[in-house]
Amino acid sequence: MIFHLPPSRRYSTVVLILVVDLIASISAHSQPVPRKDSNASAECRVEVVKYKGWDAEQLSNQWVQLIVVPQNGGRLMQVTFAGHPYLFVNPKLAGKYFPPTPDKWFNYGGDKLWLLPEGNNDEQHWVGNSDVLDDGPFSFRKLSEGRECEIELSGPSDPQTGIQFQRTIHLDADSPRIRFHASMKNVTGHTLEWSMQSVSQYDTANPNQSSEDIPVSMNHDFWAFTPANPSSSYLNRYHVRFGPAENPSVAVRDDGLFAVHYMHMAAELWLDSQQGWVAVVDRTNRYAMVERFEYESSKPYPGKASVIFWTNGTEMRLSSDGTPSLSGDSDSPYYMEAELNSPLCRLHPQESCSFDTEWYPTRAGDDFHGVTDAGIVIRPLQAARLQNEKIKLSGSFGVFFAGHLVAHFYNQHGSSIGTVPVADVTPDQLASLETEVAEPGNPVRVSLHLLDQNGVDRGSLEEVQLAGEDKR
Repeated sequence: MIFHLPPSRRYSTVVLILVVDLIASISAHSQPVPRKDSNASAECRVEVVKYKGWDAEQLSNQWVQLIVVPQNGGRLMQVTFAGHPYLFVNPKLAGKYFPPTPDKWFNYGGDKLWLLPEGNNDEQHWVGNSDVLDDGPFSFRKLSEGRECEIELSGPSDPQTGIQFQRTIHLDADSPRIRFHASMKNVTGHTLEWSMQSVSQYDTANPNQSSEDIPVSMNHDFWAFTPANPSSSYLNRYHVRFGPAENPSVAVRDDGLFAVHYMHMAAELWLDSQQGWVAVVDRTNRYAMVERFEYESSKPYPGKASVIFWTNGTEMRLSSDGTPSLSGDSDSPYYMEAELNSPLCRLHPQESCSFDTEWYPTRAGDDFHGVTDAGIVIRPLQAARLQNEKIKLSGSFGVFFAGHLVAHFYNQHGSSIGTVPVADVTPDQLASLETEVAEPGNPVRVSLHLLDQNGVDRGSLEEVQLAGEDKR
């Protein structure tokens, strides 16, 4: 725009001021969201909070909030993703703390570290209960904040087991993935052998009850899955350590997945699963949590188990004369434990070993067909060639990262013949496909990949052969 100003200097000055103000006003209104606001969703924060009466630390980003209570055994007390809380928190003990007491157990809930093998046979077994390992106060240290968050929790030395726990929890700013690095140190002057457990208590109560006047009831559509070992050391490919051997809520499916449908009955189920993942699926609320670990085939596991599930509820027992009965508190809380075990570590004095795990919260659906690097399969991928030289893709998935789904096509020789963008996705929304894409060349196979927001290929959700012509 060209401004023609009159010769009067005074008048020119006034007009010039008005023009500058006008340009500044237009410029201000055309600016993007201020930098501090646009970066707010891409930051990770560590801050002191109050949680149900506890002094706590919160790690949070745009996807998840983690609540850590250092005093209560260094517990990760709650994980909330897209407004959905996953973990059981005992309402009877909320906000409370009791010093370590080896002859009692204060079950606060949440997620913590334990030892295996358990028992009271000898010094090579951990008795359990609320001893120093379970209930001792942990120190807290913030290691980083901003583009990534990391905290460190250090437990007291336990004179009974000779072990000291330390754990770091890591959260990036741009994804809901949670990473754990746990270590145990031999603080004695002699050799020890233990396994670490990551013990997570998932809330299996009815999610639709918010009134204190309504008795708590069970979530009837809560499940857990892990791949059964085809060469398992256990009868039926799993071992019933506690509870009835004939349990209708437990099965190995035709696809090789071990499935446990939560019932309010006490049972402990051991598996020598080798594929390195557990999925906990709340089909009522349509949320899932995937826990990953690295299975080490060359090392022994306690009782050969890499994964253990515990369903909390009424216990079935036999008396000394063989009479069956139900025992325990029929009002015991509703929760399921998913327990990941490290291999047994033989530690010389002052030696440590570590156990790394990752959690991926995502959305779920009415069914479950497995875990891949990029997400969970709810409705398997189908690909069919249409008459209009397009390919129809359908399926339903929960994804682990925000980004884009891209179809990779391959010919009969296995060569890549092109990629086609399919959809934008986020972990807090179900990725349901019913779409048609242009056919690149003459493909016979398609693989659906997830590229995150930084362009990193997070792997395939599923890979299938193309079906014949769909005439519908």
